[in-house]
Amino acid sequence: MSTTIHKLIIPTPFPVGDLNAYLIEGEKLTLIDAGPKTEEAWKALNEQLMKLGFQAGDIEQIAVTHHHPDHVGLLDYFPDSVPVIGHRYNDVWLQQDSVFFQQYNEFFFRWFERFGIPYPPQLLVKKLKSPMDYSCHRSLTKTIAEGEQVDGLEGWRVLETPGHAQGHICLYHEGEELLVGGDLLLAHVSSNPLLEPPQENQTERPKSLLQYNQSLKKISELCISCVYAGHGEDVTDVRGLVEHRLKRQEERAYTVLEMIKEKPMTVFEVCQRLFPSVYEKQLGLTISETVGQFDYLEAIGEIRLDETNPYWLYYAQ
Repeated sequence: MSTTIHKLIIPTPFPVGDLNAYLIEGEKLTLIDAGPKTEEAWKALNEQLMKLGFQAGDIEQIAVTHHHPDHVGLLDYFPDSVPVIGHRYNDVWLQQDSVFFQQYNEFFFRWFERFGIPYPPQLLVKKLKSPMDYSCHRSLTKTIAEGEQVDGLEGWRVLETPGHAQGHICLYHEGEELLVGGDLLLAHVSSNPLLEPPQENQTERPKSLLQYNQSLKKISELCISCVYAGHGEDVTDVRGLVEHRLKRQEERAYTVLEMIKEKPMTVFEVCQRLFPSVYEKQLGLTISETVGQFDYLEAIGEIRLDETNPYWLYYAQ
């Protein structure tokens, strides 16, 4: 018997646009991702549930692909009796844990100096955290990890796919060749592998772009006829789109290398050149993207790092 999946289109206040949440009719009526914490999003969710013959109170559990506010904010609108399931790395974000966010501040203060960013770090971190206003204050009821099955969703197993977020997961149904993909692979735009502080057993800064590339390769090796994406249209040519995304990323990395060949540069200097019109307005996204290219070039031996200054300089090999 084929799985019944309904796409619910939820408005967000973010540039990425509407969120795609998914309602799966399994043994348990399961919502995958929720939407940002706004009245408009809650209204849209309820209206679409009603058209399907359901209401919010019918949802028996919610699984989250990752912690970003556009995916989890509406968790606060559901009663505590509704289980929330996700990767363990999401919990501190959902709870908005004060100890974690102190570590978050310290992480970005330290790394923004190393990147050569000349702005007051307090203002930058405040801006980075502003989307959390649309998030939730909730705890995971249950954590899930690679290879595990979500209770009440027979045939669906968890794939850990870090990069866009450290706790990002997808749900894969091998028999039906379906993937609920969160923000791993979007049809209309490349997902941004975002900087995050290390957690638990992570001792160094996670290299998000390298993780993201591996996650893309991971799903390209599976039999997937359709990715139900977190934003935009479904993806049907998974291998073709992954190949395109990886090629474009490599091209951007070599664009960065040509800049560094001209003279040694900081991350921030390259960020300004890559994104001259938006780097100030979207510094978190653009710095994350730029750092990723540096991580990639360093991993393949094309650049080396000078750590003798407070701000780090990168040289071409």
